[in-house]
Parts: sequence; C-alpha cells; structure tokens
Amino acid sequence: MSIRSFFFRCAATAACLTFLLGATTGCSVNPATGKRQLTLISEAQEIQMGKESHQQIKAQMGVYPDEELQRYVSDLGLKLAAASERPQLPWAFTVIDDPIVNAFALPGGFIYITRGILSHMNSEAELISVLGHEIGHVTGRHGVEQLSKQQLAQVGMIAGMIASPEFRQFGQLAQQGLGLMFLKFSRDHEREADDLGLRYLVRGGYDPTEMDNVFRTLGRVSAAQGAGRVPGWASTHPAPENRVARIEQAVAAMPPEAHRGEINRDLFLGKVDHLMYGADPRQGFFKDNVFYQPEMRFKLTFPAGWKTVNQRQAVAAISPEQDAIVVLQLAEQEDPTAASAKFFGQENIERGAQARNNFFNFRTRTEANAEGKKPPGLRGIAGFFAYGGQVFQLLGYCREDRWSNYDQAINRAAGTFETLNDPKYLNVRAARLETIELPRAMTLSEFDRRWPSTIELDELAIINGVTADQQLESGMLLKRVVGGELP
Repeated sequence: MSIRSFFFRCAATAACLTFLLGATTGCSVNPATGKRQLTLISEAQEIQMGKESHQQIKAQMGVYPDEELQRYVSDLGLKLAAASERPQLPWAFTVIDDPIVNAFALPGGFIYITRGILSHMNSEAELISVLGHEIGHVTGRHGVEQLSKQQLAQVGMIAGMIASPEFRQFGQLAQQGLGLMFLKFSRDHEREADDLGLRYLVRGGYDPTEMDNVFRTLGRVSAAQGAGRVPGWASTHPAPENRVARIEQAVAAMPPEAHRGEINRDLFLGKVDHLMYGADPRQGFFKDNVFYQPEMRFKLTFPAGWKTVNQRQAVAAISPEQDAIVVLQLAEQEDPTAASAKFFGQENIERGAQARNNFFNFRTRTEANAEGKKPPGLRGIAGFFAYGGQVFQLLGYCREDRWSNYDQAINRAAGTFETLNDPKYLNVRAARLETIELPRAMTLSEFDRRWPSTIELDELAIINGVTADQQLESGMLLKRVVGGELP
C-alpha cells in the first residue's frame, strides 16, 4: 500500500467516525453528579437493557424465597430511590439467593443485594448505605457511561480494522480485552457512588457513621478470604484507596443534627433472623470428588484431584492442568433425543461412535490458519438422558491431542450418575442465622462458648461487626450461626 493511499483511507475512516459520533453522541449534565457526561444510550434504551437483563439474573442466580424480607428491602430501596435525582425510573430491588458478599446495579434502576451481604450487615442504616451506593451507580449513569465508552472503543477498533487489514487478525482478541476492560466500574465511579450513597443515606434520615461500618466489614471479609480469592464485592467494586478515610472526613464535616439519624439495629436483626447462611447444601454439595444433589436425588463422582465447581446452572470438575473438563447441566429440550440433535447439529461438531447408552464420542473441526496448519480441535463424549422429569446433558472433553491422557477418567466419571437414596445426604439442611439477646455484658468469645455457632469465632466476629475480646453490652442482639453440618 502506498503512503498516499494509506493516508487517504485513514482520512476517509476518520470522516466516517466523525459522522457516526456526531449522529449518536450525547453529552449532557448529569443531575446527580452535576458533571457533563458522554452517553450514546437513551434513557428508554437504558431501561430496556435493564429489564431484559433483570429476568436473566433472576433466572440464573435465583431469588431468595422470603417474601417478607424481599418486601422489607424493596420498600427501603424504593423510598430511597424516590428521593433521588431519577425517581421516574422503574426501580426494582431484589434479594438474590447467593452466599457471596455482594451487591450490584444494572442500568435502568435494577438493584441486587445478596443474602450473603445481608448476613454481614448489622443495622438498617448499614443496609441503606449499600442500597444508596448502588442507587448512586444508577443515578450517576455509570453503567451507561461504561457501555458508551465500550461502543466508542468498538467503533474505533472496527474503523482501525477497515483502515488496516493487518489489524483484523487481532479483532477477536481486542473484543475480549474490551469486555474485561469495562467489566468493572472505574475508581472515579466508585467514589461518586460513595458520595451519592452518603447523600441518600442522610437524605433518608439515617446516621451517616454507619457507612464506615460497611466498608470496614467488607475489608474484613476480603482479608479473611485471603490472597488468590476474589471476594464478591471486589469483583464488581474496585476499592479506591482511603475509602473509609474519605467517608469519615465527609461525615465529620456534616452538621451535628445529621449524626442523630436512625440506625435501627434491632429492627434489622429481627428481619434477618433465620436468614440462610453460606452455601445451600440443598442445591448440591461436594464431599471430596463426589457431588450430592439432595433436591434432585442424584450423585455423580468426578475425577479425583480435579477442581470442582458448583453453580446454579451447572456442576463441573476441571483437571489440575486446566486442559480438560467434565460438566453436568440441565438441557433446554424436553427429551434426550431433541437435546442430542441440537448439540450435534452445531456447526463444526462431528458425532462419532456410541460410547455407551445415550453417550456418543465427538470432536470439533478446525480451520487452517494463515500458515495452512490446523490447530488441534476438541475431543470428548456427550450424553443426554432423562431423570426425575428433567433432561440432563453431561459433557467431558479436552484438546484432541490430549485425549489419551483423559479418556479413561472422563469416561469413568460419565458412568457414575446414579440415584441418591442415603437419608444422611438427602436430609441435609442449610445453616441459618439466629439472633440472641445478651442477658448480661460479655465478650463475643464468652457468647460463642454459651451459644456455640457452626462457624469459627473469627467469622462470627466479622458477621457481628465486633472483635472476639470486645466487651458487649447487656441487652445487645448478636447473631450466631446454627446448622449446616454436612455428613
């Protein structure tokens, strides 16, 4: 390509980009932050996106089955949102049936809070702090701003691919990078959400000092989970430096009357009494490499030494080298034949010989690269069968050139699905919170000795927002955890 033609094509691309941006870009002052903000997405589009994702999140993550608790959280959230700068949005507040300590917001006013974070809160004001923070992400249009930036980046990337054919080979990689880049809110967004959350907290008549307690608890949760594990909150909320210090400074600058707001500790603890704590074994649990599912009454033995994962939509095991997987999940079709037909009807999947009843070998076809070489495809087995009125899909696969390393382990695991009849596994129950009123002053260590929990003392201290040796007042309500023991 000549230099002249290269610059001509770049100029044409730039003109096209200018037209696109001029036609779609909106820059307006956000009523919550008072700042000018780039948005390529209208409010109607924002709401529609939120509504569509709302149904998916409820289906995939599950709604906590406690109508009274759902109504309590929703009423608080709706009251707070009604006093925000965007009261016209179709606000919805949902408690998600997830033990992870997390809360998150979707564009359009859809707020989610897990039962895991509720179990770590100790007052209504703390709950309001979390809800206010998430409302701040919506009123600040942070999700929309991130999506707008992503759209601009993608337009720029596509334009670059038009201008430079050599760049096309990196298109898929760039798309994946963009997805990771815009996965979280920015630090500036987090600070804005903190500030807006504090504004809504005070506006709602609550004590602003309770917001400090939330961030301290989140910090303790992160520290307890340790290196190598990503806490739920940290996965969606990158923590700005000196977060607690910033809030403390803002609270200290408030007039004295602001510090006399509501806390409602006992009211809140009454609402979370009997709240499920930790993972729900009724949704399945592992003992070593055996997965037990009490609700569906089956068990499945995965290869020994593999890393196991239990999610609402699937249960799986991954090889130590992370190059092979066995995964069981529900199929969407009404019968095994239809499920098998859909799987093997996919492009580039070849069905092989029958491995066992309802299980078939398969491999994937791959295309030659620029050098004329075909990269290895996948090889494995796929089974489709009915059980308990539902249709299951079980897949085990790895790279084709490594199949000889894993074929025995995968085939052996595929043959272990069987009915679960043992009562000690069928009758497991989840752990739950229980509130106790202290009859006299004592430390948490004393409390734990008198009313033992099924969790360690350090964890008990975190969920109560105290330390083990802290002197606690007579009449104070404390949480303990009961039940949840596995066979």
